[in-house]
Amino acid sequence: MAFLRQRRGSVGVVLAAGKGTRVGRDTNKAYISLAGRRMVSWSLHALAAVPELSRLLLVVREAELERARSIVERECPDLGVELVVGGATRHQSELAALQHISDDIASGRADIVLIHDGARPLAGTEMMRAALSVAREFGGAIPALEVSGLVAVNDEGAVVPVSGGEAVVRVQTPQAFRAPELLRAYLAADAAGFEGTDTSSCMENFSDTEIRTFAGHERNLKVTYAHDVFLAEKLLAMHHYRL
Repeated sequence: MAFLRQRRGSVGVVLAAGKGTRVGRDTNKAYISLAGRRMVSWSLHALAAVPELSRLLLVVREAELERARSIVERECPDLGVELVVGGATRHQSELAALQHISDDIASGRADIVLIHDGARPLAGTEMMRAALSVAREFGGAIPALEVSGLVAVNDEGAVVPVSGGEAVVRVQTPQAFRAPELLRAYLAADAAGFEGTDTSSCMENFSDTEIRTFAGHERNLKVTYAHDVFLAEKLLAMHHYRL
């Protein structure tokens, strides 16, 4: 599958510059092999199948640049993946990606930027397209799952049910935002010394962009611990499962 580039459209970014030490292996978890592909390759292929995307970026650690290039050349040779050296934190890696495409954002060639964790190999193309669609309509999009069964601790130390009229949600990636607003927010955050926990936290603090949630999915798990590796591989290997 040839990946078209150099046309007006959206940009997909996969973050793989973390360490992921909790997974219990002496390697970057993004490069663990799952069902015949490195973990990060599943996300790259899912994004490459989205026709709205005109560029595809993989953000990596500088020390792993050659390793990442070798994996991309072997497992994603026709996808047109651009490698970007990230920073010491997730926030800095996102900023590096945005600076890499800043000319396209300024010229209007890039309208939406989608950012996805390389440690979520099961998101799939449908979720990527949903993020782009919601962001294009409203400005920002994040997948979310409602959390139930939460409890709180009162002043006396007793466990009590969580009260309140608003639902509590668990946020996932991919997250997508209109490109000009996203770049402005990250530049403002950088000037203020702000480090967000995810893309939406930066946008909430440094922009007026309307952020809408759309349906996340339980299968879109983040590989964090050793048992997550086993589960993700089983799901990816299932014959009826299609990204």
